[in-house]
Amino acid sequence: QVQVAESGGGSVQPGGSLRLSCAAIGFYLRWNGMKWYRQAPGKERELVASISSRGESTIHLDSVKGRFTISKDNVENTVSLQMNDLKPEDTAVYFCYARLAQEDYWGQGTQVTVSS
Repeated sequence: QVQVAESGGGSVQPGGSLRLSCAAIGFYLRWNGMKWYRQAPGKERELVASISSRGESTIHLDSVKGRFTISKDNVENTVSLQMNDLKPEDTAVYFCYARLAQEDYWGQGTQVTVSS
């Protein structure tokens, strides 16, 4: 069964850090890439970062460049999103996503809340 599952969300103060993890189940990240999206209340889901099967990483949101880093561990079969210097506007539900065999796979999402 193909599945992706996020973990690591929580509540932090501005300037804090969180590390999100997404486990790939039923497929290998050495052959497939992964993407991170986020969605804030009342907003459309937006692409945050992506990583290819070869480990090439891209940050797609200008607002998080220099603060967020995406990486992949082919042994653990997980993709991580390291989030530093978090700001209130980073508050959202974060989703991992993979496309495999012409199908879309979404995680259930993990809540990230940044507030004082």
